[in-house]
Amino acid sequence: MEKDDLKDRVEEPASAYGHYTYADYLTWQMDEMVELIKGKVFKQAAAPRRIHQDVSGKIFNMLYNFLERQPCKIYAAPFDVRLPVKSKKHEDIDTVVQPDICVVCDPDKLDELGCIGAPDLVVEILSPGNNKKELQNKYEVYEESGVKEYWVIHPNECTLLIYTLVNEKYIASRLFTIGDIVKSNAVAGFELDLTEVFENLQH
Repeated sequence: MEKDDLKDRVEEPASAYGHYTYADYLTWQMDEMVELIKGKVFKQAAAPRRIHQDVSGKIFNMLYNFLERQPCKIYAAPFDVRLPVKSKKHEDIDTVVQPDICVVCDPDKLDELGCIGAPDLVVEILSPGNNKKELQNKYEVYEESGVKEYWVIHPNECTLLIYTLVNEKYIASRLFTIGDIVKSNAVAGFELDLTEVFENLQH
């Protein structure tokens, strides 16, 4: 699929143009980052804003330093996470996402293409225009695929909401903000001081 062809298919119902898979995804020649959610193509409209990058960088560094001598691995976008349902064959996978940050503790889920299967922790940072994708579309596939913990960060409002998987359903935390220290259940022992994350941000 060429760039101009794909442009017309972004964020359209999969039934309108067919149902896309990871096999299709691998053939696309795209300059910008795209994700595939249940056969539907989503394109990132523009590069993340600076505040997004500041928050992402701080959290990545804190997690990276914490995990440096542990078996879990941390990755930042662009990094393909394939979430199979029926099988791990390229033509059967119709969801490929690129979380802002993810932690994978099972080495069998990692290959040369990225991650296949649910990461233990996913961190998504909201940007203008992507709230629906993160809060609805990705919420559903992360819950269904078994992501143990899903963090949603709103950098402009300096808030963090944690969804924890309990009996295959997400349970939401209270809304955390500056002054809170949050603990991860998926990454045992990791604590995040939100004052450090959100201080000195230029909105």
